[in-house]
Amino acid sequence: MRRSLLFVVAVLVCISSICYADLLGDVMKGIKLPAAAGGLDDSTVVSGLKEALSVGTGNAVTSVSKLDGYFSNAAIKILMPEKIQNVADMLKKVGYQKQVDEFVASMNKAAEKAAPKAKEHFVGAIKEMSFDDARKILNGGNTAATDYFKGKTSPKLYADFKPIISKSMDEVGTTHKYKEMMGKFTSLPFAQAESIDLDHHVTTKALDGLFYMVGQEEQKIRTNPSARVTDLLKKVFGK
Repeated sequence: MRRSLLFVVAVLVCISSICYADLLGDVMKGIKLPAAAGGLDDSTVVSGLKEALSVGTGNAVTSVSKLDGYFSNAAIKILMPEKIQNVADMLKKVGYQKQVDEFVASMNKAAEKAAPKAKEHFVGAIKEMSFDDARKILNGGNTAATDYFKGKTSPKLYADFKPIISKSMDEVGTTHKYKEMMGKFTSLPFAQAESIDLDHHVTTKALDGLFYMVGQEEQKIRTNPSARVTDLLKKVFGK
């Protein structure tokens, strides 16, 4: 029997007399598992991967859905649209800092309200995952799983997020604050500003932030054994 393929998950798998070492090779950074961890079949390994992804995406959704999940996280906080950054800068100079801050906070609040919708799409993508999909993720780079979710869910997430965000922006006052802010700006001498699709901006940035957090959770699964919190993950990943 010869050792053949260094996967990205930490487990030895014996298939057709070929021993696979370190199914999470990147995760464990080359540390080999004891022989007792071997003998797992394809089904168990794929189940372990799916459970890892379920845990990771669940954590990501929970993180962005909590109170100020976007606003308090500098890495994913939704900022003023670039096209109207000059509006914010000008208004701050003339005493409207509070209005600008409230507008930014309301965009993040709207994204937060839409975020729980992502869970069902991630669950669906995991259920649809084939063995070939799993193999590509296991053999892929550090963001292989995140890239898989982007490819499988982005259009659906955008379609679901946008109307929720649009409604949420009305409810939390984003739309009103935007109009108020722009009204104050255009009342200034020689002030001009480009029009923007606010729904598109917030939806796009909300998804960017969500996938950023999915990527962070993927890194935890790959590098931190303590992130493997279920019995199957401990078994497959050989904690």
